[in-house]
Amino acid sequence: MPRRTSPAPAGSGSPRGEPVYLTVGFIRRPHGVRGELIMDIHTDFPERLRAGTKVFLGDGHKPAKLASARPHGTSMLVAFQGVRSPEEAGALRNTWVYVAAADRPPLPDGQLYQHQILGLRVVTDEGRELGTLTDIFDTGANRVYVVQTADNKEILLPAIPDVILKTDVEQGEIQVHLLDGLVSDT
Repeated sequence: MPRRTSPAPAGSGSPRGEPVYLTVGFIRRPHGVRGELIMDIHTDFPERLRAGTKVFLGDGHKPAKLASARPHGTSMLVAFQGVRSPEEAGALRNTWVYVAAADRPPLPDGQLYQHQILGLRVVTDEGRELGTLTDIFDTGANRVYVVQTADNKEILLPAIPDVILKTDVEQGEIQVHLLDGLVSDT
């Protein structure tokens, strides 16, 4: 099943559109008797989550530090400093985990963070405006861009070089080539 990699819930961005916080995980439930928690991973850099990493918890972005973090299947087992029991850990159930956007690692040239392209206008190589990029999810084979049209329909575009031709953050635009069958004309 594809895992959606949407931006953080509302309220996590700055007025200029650049986020203050980036989502890195979602705490599902306590695990064991030492205050560990199972956290879904919502970052391409889970290796950066380790003991001592400063994170922010929940909608209020409460500061916390990781006491430990280790892989657990497709998730992670995490513990926070000061959380030592299953009861204390239980209070964090269903909580989003963030890092400060200023602490994000630099990407190689030509690569962008998802929050940098969400909200961009999507146009075809023929100049036809399709809509706005509203979501990105991973199918396992490739990422898929979800484009919201003016009439509230969704267009799903595979994020492959044959389809995504150019991304221009400065111009606020993604240029795409529509392969046969991607979009119906009705």
